[in-house]
Amino acid sequence: MTHDARSALLRAALDAAERGWHVFPLRPGTKRPALHGEASCTGTGECAAGHRKWEQRATTDPDRIRAAWSRAPFNIGVAAGPSGLVVVDLDMPKPEDDADAPCGVTSFHGLCECAGRAVPTTLTVRTPSGGRHLYFTTPPGIRLPSTKGTLAKKIDTRAWGGYVVAAGSITPAGPYEAVDGPVAAPLPSWLLSILKPTPKPVQAPSVALTAQSSRYADTALANETRNVTSAQHGGREAALFRAARALGRFIAWGDLPRSAVEDALQGAGEAAGLTASECRSTLRSALNWSIAHNQQRRETA
Repeated sequence: MTHDARSALLRAALDAAERGWHVFPLRPGTKRPALHGEASCTGTGECAAGHRKWEQRATTDPDRIRAAWSRAPFNIGVAAGPSGLVVVDLDMPKPEDDADAPCGVTSFHGLCECAGRAVPTTLTVRTPSGGRHLYFTTPPGIRLPSTKGTLAKKIDTRAWGGYVVAAGSITPAGPYEAVDGPVAAPLPSWLLSILKPTPKPVQAPSVALTAQSSRYADTALANETRNVTSAQHGGREAALFRAARALGRFIAWGDLPRSAVEDALQGAGEAAGLTASECRSTLRSALNWSIAHNQQRRETA
């Protein structure tokens, strides 16, 4: 690959990050993550506090992006959930599909017609197979899962737990190219209503249990804050990451407000010698992971 082509991939990764999208490297010429898997994780570096998958390691930090893309001509993955995106993937029929199988674009147009809605205009990327990726932003506070076939045949969505290959990436089958719309439009409300998960009924805990959980959470916050403040050079970021992972469950369970945890750990991290941006980046990824993986309350003792 030429130097110009490698530079173009780096620019595409930086352009995506400037939009606020969290990116990570894909193996050159492919759609597969270039990051190591859990089975081969050495538990060092970014994984010192536990294996971090592509969704946790995706970043908007230009310095980290330049460092990563200086090593190889990586394609660009966009982690949809952390980026505040839901990407509607309109796929093309596969060779093994029925001869009359519709393509995703046709299915999507039919879906819009049935809903009595115009086909939305938004940032669109054409895939090498001829499919389309429609980028939409999600409303604040709404967490959508990725889906497969929920909207219609040949239509998947990429949100939390999913990623897409960004425009500028190149595969042997061809490039990913932006073809329409300069910005991602807000997800139409009628699509949101289809994709939004049905909330599970919540059984209110007893007053005694609530009080006990609150005391336990306050104690944990104080202990973890103290651990971060006293962390030694070389282990400060790992200590902050562990603390956020540990406290995220209390946010998920409603025992602590996220703002209180972020403020306490941000202050502790800076007191330990980390920069404000280092603290914010570590806290965001660790808390997001912990909240996502602790939706169901477990015994705390």
